[in-house]
Amino acid sequence: MKPVKDRIKENLAVLFVGFNPGVRSSETGHHFAGPSNRFWKILHEAGLTQRKLDPSEGDLLLELGMGITNIVARPTKAAAEITKEEFKEGREILKQKIERLKPQIVCYVGKGVYLEYSGLKTAPWGIQEEAIVPGTVDFVAPNTSGLVRMKLDEMVEIYRELVRLVVK
Repeated sequence: MKPVKDRIKENLAVLFVGFNPGVRSSETGHHFAGPSNRFWKILHEAGLTQRKLDPSEGDLLLELGMGITNIVARPTKAAAEITKEEFKEGREILKQKIERLKPQIVCYVGKGVYLEYSGLKTAPWGIQEEAIVPGTVDFVAPNTSGLVRMKLDEMVEIYRELVRLVVK
C-alpha cells in the first residue's frame, strides 16, 4: 500500500493526528477516505469547515489553518497491525513534526492515538493538563471511524470545543 502525504505547514491552528492511513486512504492518497469514516462530516457539523469537504479536498484544510498527519505513516487494514517498533519510531517523528511546525492545538483523533503517543494509561476528552510539546495544546477527540460506537452528536460536541479554542 502507498503512504498518504501529510497535509501540514507551520503555525497551524489545529493539527489533526490519526493512527495511520487505512486501505481506502492509501488507494486514494487522501486522509480519512474510508466510506464509513465520519471525519469530514464531524468537522463540518462542529463548525470547523463551512461545508462537508470531500477527502480529496484535504489541501483546503491548510487554507483554513488545519492540517493532518499520523503517528505511523504505513497504511494498514487496521491500527492493530501497527508494531511496537513502528509506534516507537512514530512517536519520535511526530514529536519532531510538532516541535518544528508549532501548531496551536494538536488534536489526537482517537483516545488510543493520544495514549500511544503520550505513554499515559488514561486521558479525558478535550484539553489535556499538560502538552507533550511545550507551547502547544494537546486535545483528545473521538476516533471518527465508523467502527466507533459513540453517537455522532456526542462526537461533534467534543470537536466543537476546538472552534472555541482556536485563537483567531
